[in-house]
Parts: sequence; structure tokens; C-alpha cells
Amino acid sequence: MSRIFTTSFASVYPHYVTKVERKGRTVAELHEVIGWLTGFDEQELAAHLEAGTTFEEFFATARLNPHATLITGSVCGVKVQEVQDPLMRQIRYLDKLVDELAKGRPMAKVLRAGQDVAQATE
Repeated sequence: MSRIFTTSFASVYPHYVTKVERKGRTVAELHEVIGWLTGFDEQELAAHLEAGTTFEEFFATARLNPHATLITGSVCGVKVQEVQDPLMRQIRYLDKLVDELAKGRPMAKVLRAGQDVAQATE
């Protein structure tokens, strides 16, 4: 089991905030991205941050967006779509979305708006 699974989401969250804010994006945009992927609203996200939920627990209670499979590309040199472990893939999905947000991609593209699952399999 990877060490990240038992790491608290709250311990990594400030790094996500720093990354997006440094590039001119907002915490609200970060929360929108997290909410899109996990289905968590502001209250649920705040509860996870306060409780010190591990990544394993965080994603165990998430309602993963059915379009998450449209998230492709590399994070730290690893292709997200090729990650075998389902939990690690979900963590990489989140990392990839945060990276795209920080790189200035339009929110519609980050959230895969207008794409359908057929495009993901082409």
C-alpha cells in the first residue's frame, strides 16, 4: 500500500491551495474542481479537512464523477489513465485537475465540459 493512501487529505490540501493561488487561480475554483471530481459540496469538503480524513477514506466516500475517465495525461511522468490501482488513479485524477487549473486551463476544459465518454475511448 502506498504511503499517500494513509496521508491525511488536510495535510496535502494547503499545497493544492498554494499551487493554484500562485498561478492566479482561487480557492473557490479549487473547490469547484474537487467538488466536480468527488461530488463533495463545501460542507462535506470542510468536514473532511477538519476530520483529518486520509486519502483512502476521502475517496471511499466520494461520489466519483462518471466523466473522470476523461482525465488523461501525465502527472510526475506517470500517465494517469495507465495507473492500475483504483485509489491511486483517483488521487492522480485530482493531481491532474489541480495541475491543469494551476496552468491556467479554462474551467470548462478542466471539468471536461462538452466531452463525452465516446471521446475518451478514441
